[in-house]
Amino acid sequence: MIAAISENRVIGKDNKLLWQIPEDLERFKKLTQGHAVIMGRKTFESLPKKHKPLPNRINIIVTRNKKYSNHASINRLIDTIVAGSIEDAITIAKKYEKKSRFAQASRDKEIFIIGGSQIYEQAIKYADKLYLTIVKGKFEGDAYFPDYSEFKKEAVKKESSNEKYQYVFLELDK
Repeated sequence: MIAAISENRVIGKDNKLLWQIPEDLERFKKLTQGHAVIMGRKTFESLPKKHKPLPNRINIIVTRNKKYSNHASINRLIDTIVAGSIEDAITIAKKYEKKSRFAQASRDKEIFIIGGSQIYEQAIKYADKLYLTIVKGKFEGDAYFPDYSEFKKEAVKKESSNEKYQYVFLELDK
């Protein structure tokens, strides 16, 4: 799983991120390229048009709307698959990770859950690693990252900042 969250676990408001941190976006791109990314419908729809689908990745959209996969704009998208549940999405992602034309031989086969809050909530029980950007401060929002207290083993920690925010990049293992 990968997410940028505040200290009070807020990830967004009104289907938008609360911050734009170029270093975080670059990290997201570097980590997820060549892998399957799983996201909810609202997260997919919130992506800028020029990044839809996310390039060099298999984009798996989770939605309960059975008609969504027949939507003309979705059918035209390359590397985009619709799944009816998080479990179906993970099964699909595992198949693609094994034979992905994007994957580099030296990289681990990883699946990235990229949001939103409902998808994070459903998927956290399947995750064994978190890539978090913790933005310092408490923010108001309507979308939250789930409790991740069972992820205790800190693999990597790097503090950074820009003109607006202080933040920490964390990699946590279960």
